[in-house]
Amino acid sequence: MTPRAVIFDIGNVLIQWQPEAYFDRLAGPERCRAMFAAVDIHAMMNRIDAGADFAGEVARTAAAHPEYATEVLHFRDHWCDIAQPAIAHSVRLLNALRARRIPVFALSNFGVQNFPLSAAQFPFLRQFDRAYISGRMGLIKPDPAIYAAVEADCGLPPDALLFTDDRDDNIAAAAARGWQVHHFNGATGLARRLVDSGLLTPKEAT
Repeated sequence: MTPRAVIFDIGNVLIQWQPEAYFDRLAGPERCRAMFAAVDIHAMMNRIDAGADFAGEVARTAAAHPEYATEVLHFRDHWCDIAQPAIAHSVRLLNALRARRIPVFALSNFGVQNFPLSAAQFPFLRQFDRAYISGRMGLIKPDPAIYAAVEADCGLPPDALLFTDDRDDNIAAAAARGWQVHHFNGATGLARRLVDSGLLTPKEAT
């Protein structure tokens, strides 16, 4: 069936999320590799995404790894330099769907305190019809409960939802509930999917 709403992940779909690249530039590749080997940055971010206090969790992680404390604190003090830039073509697709009055939702693993920082930097993050932010919900992808919560809130059947995300596990969890899914590996592929689904014309999808 033709989707009735499109659901966007945010990190690596609408804005780039590559902290390793940021620290490569900041501290050099060797120290960056050593830091990510010693500090489980992704576990820290998962705790934040699940609802932990952003500044407090970063500070605790920095204190636990004093040799890398300066770098770890960049997540708190330079968030908007790390979680960027916008993925321009994806943003154009979002805007084209909105111009067509097709409902657009966000479903993102994102913290309560750092999401507003990114939304202030990128105003398109405030333009969703519904924004499902994991830190607010106390649930994170790919927990089936977060997809069930989206369904209950939006009132649309699973097969009416088209969800795009860059992670296989998140896509698989949505597909298991009957959602239409698109594994995001570039905006060009998403553009083709939106055209093939009858939501945008080729011109609108450029």
